[in-house]
Amino acid sequence: MILVDSSVWIDYFNGNQTSQTDWLDSSLGNTPIVIGNLILTEVLQGFQSDKDFKIAKDLLLRIHFMSMGEQTLALESAMNYRLLRRKGVTVKKTIDVIIGTFCIHNQLTLLHCDRDFDPMVKYLGLKIIDI
Repeated sequence: MILVDSSVWIDYFNGNQTSQTDWLDSSLGNTPIVIGNLILTEVLQGFQSDKDFKIAKDLLLRIHFMSMGEQTLALESAMNYRLLRRKGVTVKKTIDVIIGTFCIHNQLTLLHCDRDFDPMVKYLGLKIIDI
C-alpha cells in the first residue's frame, strides 16, 4: 500500500502538476492508497471554500484510512527523531517524523514531495516511490 503525504495531496488539489501528482492521478482507483488522520487533517484544513472542502473530503474519505495516533508510534517517532539528530539531521516538522515512522512501522511506501523525508530514507530505511 502507498501512503500519500499531504505535500502531494495539497499540490494535487491546487492543480499543481508535478511528477508526484501525475503518479497520484494515474494511480487513484488502480493502486491501493492509504491515508492517515494527520494527513487528512493537514490537507482539509487548508481549503478556503466550503465547496472545495466538500469535494476533497468526499474523495479522501473513499480512501483506506489508518489511524496514526498510537502510543507505540509516538515512542518510535521520538526515537527516530533522536537518531536523526545524532546523525546531524534536524527534521523541521515533527509530523513528518511521525508520518515517516508510521510508514516504516506499517511497511508502507510513501509518495511525497518534501525534503524532510530524505534523511529518513537514508538512515531509517523509509521506502518511497522514487520518481
